[in-house]
Amino acid sequence: MVAVPAAAPVAVVGMAWTTALGRDLGAVWERLLAGETGFVEVPSPHRLRNLLAAVVEPLGDDAATRLRSMTAETVRRALGHARLTPNGALLVLGTSLGAFLDDARERESALGAWAEDVARAVEVDRCISLSTACSSGSDAILVGAELIRAGVVEYCICGGADVLTLSKRLAHSALSTMSPTRPRPFDVRHDGMLLGEGAGVLVLESEARARRRGAVPLALLRGVGSANDASSMTTPDMAARGARLAIQRSLEDAGLRAEEVGLINAHGSATQANDKAEKDAFRALFSQGPRPVVFATKCAFGHSLGATGALEAMSVVMALQRQEVPPIAGLEQPDPDFPLPLPVGAPVRCDARVGLSLTLGFGGFDTSLIFQACA
Repeated sequence: MVAVPAAAPVAVVGMAWTTALGRDLGAVWERLLAGETGFVEVPSPHRLRNLLAAVVEPLGDDAATRLRSMTAETVRRALGHARLTPNGALLVLGTSLGAFLDDARERESALGAWAEDVARAVEVDRCISLSTACSSGSDAILVGAELIRAGVVEYCICGGADVLTLSKRLAHSALSTMSPTRPRPFDVRHDGMLLGEGAGVLVLESEARARRRGAVPLALLRGVGSANDASSMTTPDMAARGARLAIQRSLEDAGLRAEEVGLINAHGSATQANDKAEKDAFRALFSQGPRPVVFATKCAFGHSLGATGALEAMSVVMALQRQEVPPIAGLEQPDPDFPLPLPVGAPVRCDARVGLSLTLGFGGFDTSLIFQACA
């Protein structure tokens, strides 16, 4: 096998999120460490498996308006955190379906029209939109990193956003992917996820440019990898081939070995099929040598669909910075067959230098992102 040289790392120079636990980076992280969740009862005119959802206040505007305003506000905060202006930037945004299913006005235009509206609102001239189900936020980051590496742009504003809608709640209730109780990833009682909403935005910049202007990166995006197992419209490949291939590609891209990964933010949807696929992928790739600690945040933020990959990537960066991972909310009786350590009931100290974020989307979209601490 011919060795593939590692691709140039990309600097993460700014971040912002909007979640059911709040907006401030540090305050939300503290709530995650405390094991808090953002779930509240959200009324529905139709019968659902569960009325709980993790929502961003306020709920007054229609879904399409909320998607645009929430995303634009999050982009502005991320740029402010990076101390950059929108001049010359490229905006790369992903969503699963946004308000597309519930708003007739949305269906009259292309699915990416919302992202173009956000770009105008934040005064960014160039915009790319994508939709790869639950991997949309992760894939936006992957695309931004590759464009920087290729020299197309020097910095990108990348992320994902999604809002809670009636159609999504009905669909996941009908699919039985919605838990009738609470999300419990990797627990023997796992019975599904609960929906959430939010936005996550990372500002990526070539490391050389960041250093030249005196920016201190929050982390380096070392490797990216994607695959599509095309197993079914909704179910992952139970042999975890797509997940394993995405992880392997991200490791090769980073020029790293599996044993160098110290923490993993799992997809952690708490459905039996997804939990099994991740468990088998982790066993195949990480059970030899030092074992990375695995945590999950959908059980706190809710499954925010197109936003989730970006929120989870940010959680990896926060964990690397703080040297601590939050407990998995709802996890009380870990699957005895799970091959890697899990944080149960309390935060776990972790001196990892390298962290991985894995997303598994409907339609077989698998994406892996590898970050490295700077300090």
